[in-house]
Amino acid sequence: MKGFEHGINLGGWLSQCVHTKEHYDSFIHEQDLKVIKEWNMDHVRVPVDYNLVQKKDGTFMEEGFGYIQNAIDWCKANNLNMILDLHKTAGYSFDEGEKETGFFDNPKYQEQFYVLWEEFAKRFSKYESMLQFELLNEVTDKAYSGRWNAIVKNCIERIRKIAPTIKILVGSYWNNSFDAIRDLDAPYDKNIIYNFHCYEPLVFTHQGGEWVSKKMTRDFKFPLESPFSLYQSKTLEVVKPDCANFTCFNQDETVTAKYFETILQDALNVAKERNVELYCGEYGVIDRANPEEALKWYKMFTSVLDKYGIGRAAWSYKKMDFGLSDEWLEPVRSELLKLL
Repeated sequence: MKGFEHGINLGGWLSQCVHTKEHYDSFIHEQDLKVIKEWNMDHVRVPVDYNLVQKKDGTFMEEGFGYIQNAIDWCKANNLNMILDLHKTAGYSFDEGEKETGFFDNPKYQEQFYVLWEEFAKRFSKYESMLQFELLNEVTDKAYSGRWNAIVKNCIERIRKIAPTIKILVGSYWNNSFDAIRDLDAPYDKNIIYNFHCYEPLVFTHQGGEWVSKKMTRDFKFPLESPFSLYQSKTLEVVKPDCANFTCFNQDETVTAKYFETILQDALNVAKERNVELYCGEYGVIDRANPEEALKWYKMFTSVLDKYGIGRAAWSYKKMDFGLSDEWLEPVRSELLKLL
């Protein structure tokens, strides 16, 4: 996507955070956008939770919209484009710890979602030359697929009455998995983009991530160049069975760019069949990993994105266990930035 080829997420600022003015005012500043521009990025993805702008009953909070406006203004001042990503809506979050439930079965929550997107369109679609909308981050359960497609259709129809041509990103279940792209409905118009995330192989990119499973301890390490047989067994042991997708590969071999091209192939095929662009809204390696190995992972994955002209935004600018500006990446950052 022109203008959305090389990006960074501003995770943890207006989403996945303590929703207080003190946090919003201190976590990200305009200077951070200047840094991102100096890194030769062309856009940022800005996750926001509904809590920023809506109360539980759907009442809007004007001050919250002001932070989104700040982000747009800072992007414009620094010649950056922006994706506005609704990371959590009333009744749904990819993070079960948020205790947001019922969205896919509750018409009241769905209406609140539609009304919020109508409000975003009224306020911000005038910036569509540098702004895109992302409807919702990481639907989890495959069982939601049919309901999610219906919600997407209704939401896009309501946005289009206000913003006929702004580009809208849509992701599928299994946390925006590339494996689930095929189960998205065909794009409703030429301004729809299919969005996916990639943290494969999870046993490497999330090594030491205690939230992944009860068996994933903080001191768990996994070398990138392990054979696929070890990827398979360790994934089953410390992650979860549906992430163990290595049996189709030679078990004595290991991860290369070919691995990423193979696992993305069906999504690439769907995009070609439906004449729709792909975008990778999140990818990255946890700060528990060896930085030199992380660099190798980024090099392999981004080479495939480059080959197929897929725009992307790395997760994430600071902290959030993946901080690209944090000290852990200091030894390799200059080389890493050339890849992002």
